[in-house]
Amino acid sequence: MRLHRNLVFATIDSLNLIFNKGKQADKVLKNTLKRDKRWGSRDRAFIAETTYDIVRWKRLYAEIAEVKEPFDRTNLFRLFTVWATLRGIRLPDWPQFEGTPTRKIKGRFDELSSNRRFRESIPDWLDKLGQDELGKKWDAEIGALNELAKVILRVNPLKADVKTVQKALKENGIDTHPIKGLPYALELFERTNVFVTDAFKNGWFEVQDASSQKVAALLDPQPGMRIADACAGAGGKALHIASLMENKGQVIALDIYDNKLAELKKRAKRNGIHNIETRLIESTKSIKKLFGKIDKVLIDAPCSGLGVLRRNPDTKWKLQPEFLKEIRQTQSDILDSYSRMVKPGGQLVYATCSILPSENQEQIKSFLTRETGKEFILEKEETLWPSKTGYDGFYMALLTKKS
Repeated sequence: MRLHRNLVFATIDSLNLIFNKGKQADKVLKNTLKRDKRWGSRDRAFIAETTYDIVRWKRLYAEIAEVKEPFDRTNLFRLFTVWATLRGIRLPDWPQFEGTPTRKIKGRFDELSSNRRFRESIPDWLDKLGQDELGKKWDAEIGALNELAKVILRVNPLKADVKTVQKALKENGIDTHPIKGLPYALELFERTNVFVTDAFKNGWFEVQDASSQKVAALLDPQPGMRIADACAGAGGKALHIASLMENKGQVIALDIYDNKLAELKKRAKRNGIHNIETRLIESTKSIKKLFGKIDKVLIDAPCSGLGVLRRNPDTKWKLQPEFLKEIRQTQSDILDSYSRMVKPGGQLVYATCSILPSENQEQIKSFLTRETGKEFILEKEETLWPSKTGYDGFYMALLTKKS
């Protein structure tokens, strides 16, 4: 591989914003990739994948390069040098790469690989937390969460079927294969930008991980029902629910962020979905109005996001122990309040993109002992482990409210 100056410099600029200015990696890259119209898909892929790689392995690379945060420009180039050396990429004759100690880099990598905190490049506190909560399982899970995320599509049955989408993408040179047990899922053989295809623009599919697609399936929405997606965000699951309802009935998409609901409206229009009503949660009144009136409620709760580290590697460095304490309390409050929307005989699905029992099984166990929770019966719960599935880490529980 030959390194190009403008692509390497764009990567360094992105890393500076992520590491030193605390910006979100996905947003930084979105802006960086607009910088030069002449960049082709390979150029963009190089910038995005290299940036994510260096973010993912920050602790390991910084230790090998013997640099500490905040990283100045010289130090960012040293991190890049470690990345390139470990991949066997020949460094060009630029001043930034002068005197690269290739053998020392490889030697340090071998040395540090015996220590999980460096090998998996994670903060000490997070490694301890994973070990405390998951025991022997943690090793395999953190390893799986450091792999590159696959690109999974969810076909929109209101507009197309799986075979039609497969064929349309193949004509664009994009090969996919179905996923067993997920009727609307297609997995890409190679990462590529699917958002530029006509099939996407015409609302034939959304990008949604395989684990995430299982949540709406567990909720089992039926045409004509009244369903609430209580933490809808930009609406990936609300769109899935609405499509399974064949556009019949009502999906109330609730969230505390107006901009996310605006994005959901745009997506719904593209998907040809017209049974979603967005509602901004401005006070407890928004929820109280719906108490006892909803057939099925989805609580896709805010969480640590540990299960989706492979697509958001910067989460490792942004997460703090105090935030985890706060988010567990938030999950508990949301369960107590939002579960009251469920009609007698109705159902609730609680889901997180975390693999920590404290955010999952323990939350449900505790909820079932509290006043509101005593009205519910736990029907089923499942943790989707990245090391077993190859997809995102998720937890979901299905509860039925007593008649």
